[in-house]
Amino acid sequence: METIEKILAKVQKPARYTGGEYNQIIKDKTKVDVRVALCFPDVYEIGMSNLGLRIIYGVLNNMENVWCERVFSPWADMEEQLRENNIPLYGLESYDTIKDFDIIAFSLGYELSYTNMLNMLDLAGVPLKRNERNDKNPLVIAGGSCSLNPNPISDFIDLFVVGDGEEIIVELVNLYNDLKADKDEKANKTKFLEKSSILDGVYVPSIHDKTNTTISKRVVKNLDTAFFPTRTIVPSMSIVHDRTVLELFRGCYHKCKFCQAGFTEHPVRSRSVETLTKQGIEAITNSGYDEIGLLSLSTGDYKDLSKLCDNLLKWCEPRKVSLSLPSLRASNFNVELLKQVQKVRKSSLTFAPEAGSQRLRDYINKDITEGELFDACKLAFENGWNSVKLYFMLGLPTETDDDVLAIAKVAHSVLNTWREHTNNKKRGVRITLSTSCFIPKPHTPFEREEQISVKEYLRRVSLLKNAIQSKMITYNWHSPDQGYVEAALSRGDKGLGAVIEAAWRGGARFDSWSECFSLQTWLNAFAECNLNIDDYATKKRKENETLPWSFIKV
Repeated sequence: METIEKILAKVQKPARYTGGEYNQIIKDKTKVDVRVALCFPDVYEIGMSNLGLRIIYGVLNNMENVWCERVFSPWADMEEQLRENNIPLYGLESYDTIKDFDIIAFSLGYELSYTNMLNMLDLAGVPLKRNERNDKNPLVIAGGSCSLNPNPISDFIDLFVVGDGEEIIVELVNLYNDLKADKDEKANKTKFLEKSSILDGVYVPSIHDKTNTTISKRVVKNLDTAFFPTRTIVPSMSIVHDRTVLELFRGCYHKCKFCQAGFTEHPVRSRSVETLTKQGIEAITNSGYDEIGLLSLSTGDYKDLSKLCDNLLKWCEPRKVSLSLPSLRASNFNVELLKQVQKVRKSSLTFAPEAGSQRLRDYINKDITEGELFDACKLAFENGWNSVKLYFMLGLPTETDDDVLAIAKVAHSVLNTWREHTNNKKRGVRITLSTSCFIPKPHTPFEREEQISVKEYLRRVSLLKNAIQSKMITYNWHSPDQGYVEAALSRGDKGLGAVIEAAWRGGARFDSWSECFSLQTWLNAFAECNLNIDDYATKKRKENETLPWSFIKV
């Protein structure tokens, strides 16, 4: 610890690396049987905002014989200090090096974190590839949405959890501990992987790749009885989502064709109003937060939303605790409900039409009309709102220039709606229009579609930008370079493991951060491995082509 303290003076945001937060869990390591390093391959501020990480942390630490610690990806300045001072990557709770833990578990929610995952293993002193690790090395497992196509990183991971993780992780740790305690079994990694490979929701590359086994995702069926963290760690520094959250339900009723979560998070499962009310009050009481975020893929679809908000506000209002409702849809916009929950703090409104024209919205199954959007904005403007964010995608299948120009028309119509229906023009209006590049994702109806090229995306950005005629509309667009690589990784096969490693060795880190991302580094890695990135990103897959992820059943 003394050595760590010395290097913290040389890095930005040292609170990322110190632990010691309120509600963190400390155990006597001499009295636990299994130690787990729960790794999130991004910075502390993002990882600590992740509900899945908080759930698994709580589930494992509720097991008396298990101690789970958090590990986040160090920023470049901290990585430099760790390497210069020969300090292996450590857990925030104990400061012990994670190479001495039993299990290293990665939470992987986006493909551009793969190089950070390799970097964390290397910083820990753990061999990158599973076939280079022996029984003296920790077991390396992974879960999260990236497990829906595990192929690109299967060279590095011993075992994948596919689907909901809070039940299967307990089964896996118990199995590991039983083998560890059974001297007759001569517990080793091979024995554990053999026994775990028969569990639902588990993919073991070293075993299942030798067969034609299909892997079905794991589903937690009853969220009312499932674990939910109501005593969560309160960060020592500001994080991205600095509030407590309530998970209303999993899944989505709408099935937009581009949305992976909408097609893989099924069936839809909800928590009851009674459970959520109890969890919300406990979470605020145990943390001191002043905001509760109601979390789901489409919050407005929760059937008892008004009742839940009533219950929570009776407790929250006197204590100056606010509610936030992200993921509202214009088609079920309820201004009275929004006025009710934003008495404490009023936020901007966000809508995601995704496509500019009704033809394209109908094609992608985005269940929203322009009339519904404008009606929602009219109600909002009449009731005092003056800030609206609109999200769209460019490059959707069948998109034409007319569809792109229609995005500008929608934004101008929202502006005109404000002019006609606001009660206070002196305050002005903030309309923020954002576009990202469509990425074809596995397990969606668009999984075989091509992605448009970087050049074509930028042409459509320019077309849209020139069509926006008002300074009251701010247009932001996401970098197509990152989406280009993400498309390749999300639909990759096992050959991409070598590419990911080559990119990491070439300096790739924090690829989801635009200021850190280098497209050239990735192009060099593909070239080094004699692969063409366009074969993965911009090439349309044939209908009779077997897809690399087809063995995963969602």
